[in-house]
Amino acid sequence: MQGRQVSQRVLFDTIDLESLIPDDHLLRRIDTTIDFDFIYEVTRDLYCADNGRNSIDPVLFFRMQLISYPYGMKSDRELCREVHLNLAYRWLCRLSLHETH
Repeated sequence: MQGRQVSQRVLFDTIDLESLIPDDHLLRRIDTTIDFDFIYEVTRDLYCADNGRNSIDPVLFFRMQLISYPYGMKSDRELCREVHLNLAYRWLCRLSLHETH
């Protein structure tokens, strides 16, 4: 007898991205090695405190750039698309499944 998958959309689902990333994954090693908080201090003087729109979080931008180099992404559009699709990339960038970047 041939099986057939029956799929039904789940209204609410709880997913822990942390548990989906293997302990030996390259991005997990990067995350445990680098404390990204220094980026706020380094970039503080590059932003106007009272004029203009809010920027992308500089730590998010830096995390995304760290993804692009080892995985050979040559364009920002490709990087954004891959961060949207790849759970490990989302995890490193601290993006939930519902957030955009």
